[in-house]
Amino acid sequence: MTERPKTAPNTLPWPPMIYLGAAALAIGLNALAPLPWPQGAVAAVFFMMGLFAAALAFALDLAAALAFRKHKTSILPHRAASNLITTGPFRYSRNPIYVANTLLLLAAGLIFGSAWLVIMTLPAAVATHYLAVRREEIHLAEKFGADWTFYAARTPRWLLW
Repeated sequence: MTERPKTAPNTLPWPPMIYLGAAALAIGLNALAPLPWPQGAVAAVFFMMGLFAAALAFALDLAAALAFRKHKTSILPHRAASNLITTGPFRYSRNPIYVANTLLLLAAGLIFGSAWLVIMTLPAAVATHYLAVRREEIHLAEKFGADWTFYAARTPRWLLW
């Protein structure tokens, strides 16, 4: 029987709930109080940027999912980790799936011309940080000790921070 850390990760899968909730709220706000969106060439550039961001988000999600599979640990944010992943996209970010989720929400706003989706990107990322990331990091620190401390010291949470 493996030893269970005192602090388990989240009991709810907060990140997908947060990002889906942010998208639903943005869609509702867009229906009730649409915000202006650029037209013409600027809208076309935003659309192309959105397609690129969406492709990047999907690629990052896939790479992270494959890393979870390779290291035989749960991808679910409310399940305990059995292995610490420090390779693949985890070399650059401790939370590549959350980076991808944030990028995908932004991409949706750019593709569909919704300022509300773009605006909701920041609150979704902040909520994910406080409701998921901080708790997950406590879990990982308790479970992996010095290995986690070393990894966390050299790898940013998101990409730049």
